[in-house]
Amino acid sequence: MARRQGHPLARIIRSLRGPSLYLGLTLVAATAAFTVVSPRALIFLQNHLSQELAYFTVTDPFLAHVRLGLALALFSLVPFFVYWFWKAMAEPFGLTRTTRAWFVIFCCLLFYGGTMFCFFVTLPLGVNFLLGYQSEQLQAVIAVGKFVTFITVFVLAFGFIAMLPIFMIFGAKTGLCPRRKFESGRGYAVLIMTIVAALITPTPDVVNLSFMAVPMYLLYESGIIIIRMMKLE
Repeated sequence: MARRQGHPLARIIRSLRGPSLYLGLTLVAATAAFTVVSPRALIFLQNHLSQELAYFTVTDPFLAHVRLGLALALFSLVPFFVYWFWKAMAEPFGLTRTTRAWFVIFCCLLFYGGTMFCFFVTLPLGVNFLLGYQSEQLQAVIAVGKFVTFITVFVLAFGFIAMLPIFMIFGAKTGLCPRRKFESGRGYAVLIMTIVAALITPTPDVVNLSFMAVPMYLLYESGIIIIRMMKLE
């Protein structure tokens, strides 16, 4: 029976094959719509971080607004992506409708909570630290394209990483990764988180790494605590 049903990964891919086209078209349409209003969003970002921007090629402003439109579309459509993801995961791993609903709700709450924390706390601290090396002889000239890319990648990555406890609970609940493996694998987790933080943050210094790595580790520990509270092995 299991052989006829196929490997869980193959079943997940088959489940996502149908909605992928719909989600892709929705993402394209949302990106186009948000690109129209992205100039106002860019002004908001500039005011939030108190930055003056410049561009060095004629295509920079247009591409920056498209990137910002794409980021806003992804930000808005996360609940749809999360819903279809957990719907695809439900049958291969035997998730009940109630469990799936809780996973969707808490993934969305953690994602938006993570992005808000990053945008209002972590991001300003990181930008102020990096620009603290300015002087009268050395003034920053920030390209609009790199500015938008840095902010959107940093904020969205923070939001997706904030979902970590849910995936840890999923691993423990389905037996893919028992609690004891999370507990004994703290050293590996710290190493992986440091590498991820180094890839996401613009500079490899300890301060900027800590802005990403420390919250990631706190999320990891909170996942272990929740798994214990749920009495999952």
